[in-house]
Amino acid sequence: MNTFMAKAEDLECKWLVLDAEGRSLGRLAADAARLLRGKHKPEFTPHVDCGDHVIIINAAKVVLTGNKLRDKYYYRHTGYPGGLKATDYRTFMAKKPEEAVRKAVVGMLPHTRLGAKMAKKLKVYAGPEHPHQAQEPEVWQP
Repeated sequence: MNTFMAKAEDLECKWLVLDAEGRSLGRLAADAARLLRGKHKPEFTPHVDCGDHVIIINAAKVVLTGNKLRDKYYYRHTGYPGGLKATDYRTFMAKKPEEAVRKAVVGMLPHTRLGAKMAKKLKVYAGPEHPHQAQEPEVWQP
């Protein structure tokens, strides 16, 4: 018996909408990464991009449990000596909630060229509106 291997040209991609309102950041990111990777499909193949397009709305209303808003930090480096910049998540979520959700999801994808291709299929919006109505997205219920 042979193992089934999906081919990229035989797969069809859907557009799915995830509502982040009231959901934990980590659990939302895990669901989105699973959908982007294609692990919810029976024809999942690890070396093929068989995931769907994911639209996350209401990213500004995502919840961080415990003291993470105060204790968790977002780090970046300018590239210069001593250039490490740290921002707590309360400030980060207030300024750029879309970027906070995007970083959580992309961190759960493979760190390869295939993962970068999957990350391009993620769209994150702070409010309830998105410009992808023409793709007829379906609402995903976890």
